[in-house]
Amino acid sequence: MTNPENSPPPSKEDWQGFRELDRAIAENRLTEYTFKKAWADRWERYALIATGVLFVAFAVFVVIYDGLL
Repeated sequence: MTNPENSPPPSKEDWQGFRELDRAIAENRLTEYTFKKAWADRWERYALIATGVLFVAFAVFVVIYDGLL
């Protein structure tokens, strides 16, 4: 699961608040980290769901209005 080649080198400085973010950047999984943090926040989760619903509603509107069905 974790690739030791992508692990950050050990450093003398301890970035306590940014350890997980630093590891995510080193393992090239920043997008996954961002979505997990966004989904954990209640308001951002509502915003993601609302954006998805609006996108689907717009797609349905375009299909119906243009008579593609």
